[in-house]
Amino acid sequence: MTVTFATRHFRAEREADWARLEELLGKLEAKSPRRLSDEDLVDLPRLYRATLSSLSIARATSLDASLVGYLEALSTRAYFALYSAREPWLRQVKAFFTTLWPRSVRAIGPELLLAVALLVLSAVAAYHLVRTEPAWFSAMISPEMASGRDMNASAASLRESIYGAPTEGGLEIFATFLFTHNSQVSIMAFALGFLFGIPTIILAVQNGALAGAMFAAFVPHGLGWGFFAWLMIHGTTEIGAIALATAAGMHIGRAVAFPGERTRMAAAADAGTRGAIVMIGVILMLLVAGLLEGFARQLVTDDSARLAIGAMMLALWTVYFTFGGRRGAA
Repeated sequence: MTVTFATRHFRAEREADWARLEELLGKLEAKSPRRLSDEDLVDLPRLYRATLSSLSIARATSLDASLVGYLEALSTRAYFALYSAREPWLRQVKAFFTTLWPRSVRAIGPELLLAVALLVLSAVAAYHLVRTEPAWFSAMISPEMASGRDMNASAASLRESIYGAPTEGGLEIFATFLFTHNSQVSIMAFALGFLFGIPTIILAVQNGALAGAMFAAFVPHGLGWGFFAWLMIHGTTEIGAIALATAAGMHIGRAVAFPGERTRMAAAADAGTRGAIVMIGVILMLLVAGLLEGFARQLVTDDSARLAIGAMMLALWTVYFTFGGRRGAA
């Protein structure tokens, strides 16, 4: 009975503000913000803060659940009305490419450097391991994926796979596998980051080892440079996407492991938002890599030209992520 009286008294004091806020939200959701009067625009944030205050009191004093639910819903509507992006989608797309994506990548810079180091070191380690003991090749790369391009392949067949016209069972199968595999690894590396980043690190090491093992098959036949050029024409974009996804996953893992003064959930949510922005870009990079892999790699067979394309793409991504969105950053 006391609770009912308290609830009625509480409503009587504040219900007018709630009704006014609902009215303004109805106008805002049905029309453009420009249709609101100056008085409405001034009232909206004031009423939002008043409603948040009411919600806080209702929770603290254990008023009835229906009132708390109503205030939560009203506060949520007001929050999105005030703070959600209402810009045209073209402007939002422009903001993503000019500001959000490059800034988010720079924000995970330490993790990105670690991801690149993991990929490179695991590739080098796998290369030396397979060169020392060729049996390790089959442990890292399945026969179906290698399609005969293994430690027992002849120099002629390996050379044909790099420079010859595409044929069924050729190196394009390995390329297709790489694209599919790297896409899956990118998504998993990010999604599993909340497990303190440990699965993300394992996936990065496995992916680097795969490339290192393939180099071990080509280098003994004097085709290491040719395989490197073949890979780099799309690899600087595709491997860059893998590194970014790995970094995004480790960024979440670090936030969960070391949240600082915030709660783990708050730290993970903040890192997850930043990582999600990076992952949108990763998907776009993988699409670009797929185009390079499907067309440029088949049409360009000269090593120098392949390396030039790969270097150009690497320079493009480096400059973009280093300088993009710096204007007006303060």
